[in-house]
Amino acid sequence: MEDDKFISVTDRDMASHDFLRDIKIVQNENGYRFSVDAILLASFVNIPRAKMIADLGAGSGVIGLLLAREYPDARISLVELQDTLAERAEENIALNELQQRVKTVRADIKDIASVESPLPHNSFDMVVSNPPFRKPKTGLISPEDERAVARHELKLELKDLLEAASTLLKHHGRFFMIHLPERLVEILRFMERHALEPKRVRTVHSYLRTEAKMVLIEAAKGGRTGLKIENPLVIYNEDGSYTDEMKEIYRIS
Repeated sequence: MEDDKFISVTDRDMASHDFLRDIKIVQNENGYRFSVDAILLASFVNIPRAKMIADLGAGSGVIGLLLAREYPDARISLVELQDTLAERAEENIALNELQQRVKTVRADIKDIASVESPLPHNSFDMVVSNPPFRKPKTGLISPEDERAVARHELKLELKDLLEAASTLLKHHGRFFMIHLPERLVEILRFMERHALEPKRVRTVHSYLRTEAKMVLIEAAKGGRTGLKIENPLVIYNEDGSYTDEMKEIYRIS
């Protein structure tokens, strides 16, 4: 997110080790660092059970690790192309003692729809993604390659992401993602192309009075038509403090 308020996960600078809810996280202070997007997406997930979960573009593994706590019977695949981030995800998996259920898959998401896919097709109950948001020629591109690939579509385009998600999901499996509102129409078009029926949409705002900065989307593979537009999620009160909902999401008392 471009708003500085969105970028920090806590009210202090994160060290190389930190806690997020009940998981421990290692991050590179000079490279890609997860933002509030990750916890918003994990909190948006609402299906009652899942046995197999894939996180496409997993970064350091934050979303997958949060979901591992919420779905203690699930096996989770963290798909990440960049070696440095995949190594960090593996470190975080070990740090949280989740090696038996969570694994990294070093792969190009564009290969998932092929016959040489690193993951089984039509097998996952849930796929999640916090993908690169911006097209290559829009916005500032980070001089750090790790950040650039994570934030701009240098290695992965939206159409390839949605094709991969649909390929992995079982019939009626659920796909959850967070993205930019300005690309919502484009997202819905590609979802229709790949049999992903939008079921829930929720916008995310810095303040109640400001326009949406992000949008959360849930889709069902092969689902029936029927879309619910939920109440907006607001991060901050007018005085800059977290709203009650955000305190609940962060589990701040």
